[in-house]
Amino acid sequence: MKTTGGSDAQKRAAGESAAEAVEDGTVVGLGTGSTAAHAIRAVGRAVDAGLDARGIPTSFQSRELAREVGVPLTTLEEADGVDLAIDGADQFSGPHLVKGGGAAHAREKIVDAAADRLLVVADPSKAADRLDRPVPVEVLPDARTTVADEIRALGGTPTLRRAERKDGPVVTDNGNLVLDCDFGEIDAPATLAADLSQLPGAVEHGLFVGMADEIHVGTDDGADVRRF
Repeated sequence: MKTTGGSDAQKRAAGESAAEAVEDGTVVGLGTGSTAAHAIRAVGRAVDAGLDARGIPTSFQSRELAREVGVPLTTLEEADGVDLAIDGADQFSGPHLVKGGGAAHAREKIVDAAADRLLVVADPSKAADRLDRPVPVEVLPDARTTVADEIRALGGTPTLRRAERKDGPVVTDNGNLVLDCDFGEIDAPATLAADLSQLPGAVEHGLFVGMADEIHVGTDDGADVRRF
């Protein structure tokens, strides 16, 4: 369930804008997705030019890219805090996000929540007056059916995410499955987030309520930075 829309130039502008916040001595969370990838590459170029920074990747994808571009890596256990995280979003409305198009939202939420600041990078197509994208819910394989029933009871329509170019479902880096849950327009994100968090067998959901400190929206002329 990867999102489309927005030009590569807009994504690059957003990612590079957020990467400018990474200073000497920074520990930075490295998000997942095509827009966050531009930020990782920009941090890599800065490190190559002499910047002292370390990254905490949120997925296999972001870890491999960080290694490729030369960003030194650390972990939440090893680091003395996370100064900021740079992460993408499938949709945003104010400081509220829907994430999980890359099935990395569980690890992303752990790192993003640990960071002193969360800088979201996005192209203009991700903006919305109200969140209405399906919410990804990572579930234990044995709990897929029971969680799906609970999602329906909450008014959602769950769909097991299928893998592309291979048979079977998407399997997360944690070895779990993903249900994409359509609730239509989400009038009360905090309430829905709390309900989803209480479901037995649900590992994590893709609602990031009030977590964004800044959203860097890439444009054809640079980036529009929205602060909350």
